[in-house]
Amino acid sequence: MHAEKVEIFSDGACSGNPGPGGYGTILRCGGKVRELSGYAAETTNNRMELLGAISGLEALLRPCRVSLTTDSEYVKKGITEWIDGWIKRGWKNSQKKDVANRDLWERLLALSRKHEVEWHWVRGHAGHAENERCDALARAAITAGRNQNNG
Repeated sequence: MHAEKVEIFSDGACSGNPGPGGYGTILRCGGKVRELSGYAAETTNNRMELLGAISGLEALLRPCRVSLTTDSEYVKKGITEWIDGWIKRGWKNSQKKDVANRDLWERLLALSRKHEVEWHWVRGHAGHAENERCDALARAAITAGRNQNNG
């Protein structure tokens, strides 16, 4: 069912937290590479990290086997370790408070169920080529978004 293997790399960045933010995503499949990025005028780093992963999965047109690499422990642990408990507790965290970014977690969960996703974490800013490129895409999106808003 999940024939194609797709590699997705994603990163998010924020200038201030909260503040203007961006994400960068790379999709690689069968020798083809596609880069995505996006901007939000007022957001948080965690929201941009989530949107990087979401944008990559949303770009897939059919169910795929996916290797998704992020430098965000929040994203990786959230989707692989914490989310089942949040759902059981009615979207409350371990402190019985509302889970932050629930809207994005619900989107990510729905997308991850359409695909066979392996989640991977890499240390940010440690020379991982695709992670560095995603960071550059995210920062460029912030610059472009600021320029557009000021222009």
